[in-house]
Amino acid sequence: MPRQLIEKAFAGEVELGEASAAVEEAIAGLDSGRYRVAEKIDGDWQVNSWLKQAILLYFRLRNMETINVGPYEFHDKIPLKTNLARQKVRLVPPGAIRYGAFCEPGVIVMPGYVNIGAHVGSGTLVDTWATVGSCAQIGRNVHLSGGVGIGGVLEPPGARPVIVEDHAFIGSRSIIVEGAVIEEGAVLGANTVIAANTPIIDVTGPEPVEHRGRVPARSVVVPGTRSKNFPAGNFQLSCALIIGRRTAATDDKTALNEFLREMEVNI
Repeated sequence: MPRQLIEKAFAGEVELGEASAAVEEAIAGLDSGRYRVAEKIDGDWQVNSWLKQAILLYFRLRNMETINVGPYEFHDKIPLKTNLARQKVRLVPPGAIRYGAFCEPGVIVMPGYVNIGAHVGSGTLVDTWATVGSCAQIGRNVHLSGGVGIGGVLEPPGARPVIVEDHAFIGSRSIIVEGAVIEEGAVLGANTVIAANTPIIDVTGPEPVEHRGRVPARSVVVPGTRSKNFPAGNFQLSCALIIGRRTAATDDKTALNEFLREMEVNI
C-alpha cells in the first residue's frame, strides 16, 4: 500500500518525485473503487486522510493539457474517466466524470458532474446539472435531483467529506456541504440547504429536537426559518425542519412521490 510514502511526501519528508508512483497508484485505486476516501466501519464514517493527501499531491504532479472530446475541448490537469461501457456506467453528454472518481455499475449521470475522489453507489441517479464534489460519498439507490449541489471537501485532509447514505432522495436545487451526513433513506425537499452548522429541527413531537451536521435516517426534511434577535431587531435565519418519517411502505418510488405530495413537500 502506498500510504506511508504519500504521507511522507505530503509532510515534506521526501521529495514529491519519489512518491509519484505511489500517488498514481492511489488515484488509480480510487478510480477503480479499490480505495475509498471514507468508509463506514462499525456504524461510524472514517476518513482515509492519506487518500486526500494523494489527490492534493496528484494536482501538483500533473501538468495542464488539452483534452479533445468530439467538438468539445477541455484544458485541465485531470483526465476524464474512461471505459464506462465496461464498468456499466451511463454518462449522458455533456456530463463529466473525472478520473479518480468511482461509480459502481448501474450509476446514471445525466448532464451532471462527478469530481475526483467521489464514490457513487449502484442504482444512483445524478440528474441534470447535479454536481458531486470531490471526495463525496454517495450511497446506493440515491436520487440526486436536478441542480443538486453536493459540496467537495478536500482540505484539510482529515475533514469528513459530504456523505449521502443509501436510498436517500435529495430534492431539486438542494445543497449539502461541509461534511454533512444525510443518513439512510432520508428525504430532502427542494431547495434544502444542509451545512455543518445548519440547525436541523425535528418538529414532529411536542418539543423541538435539534440536530447539527446530520439528517437522521428516513427523515423528511424541508427548508424553514426561525427567529433570532439582533441589535437591529428580530430577523429570520435559515434552518431545516424534520416534518415526518418515511415508512417501509414508501420505499417504492411511486409510493414515495405520493407520500411527499400528501405532506406537501416539493421535490
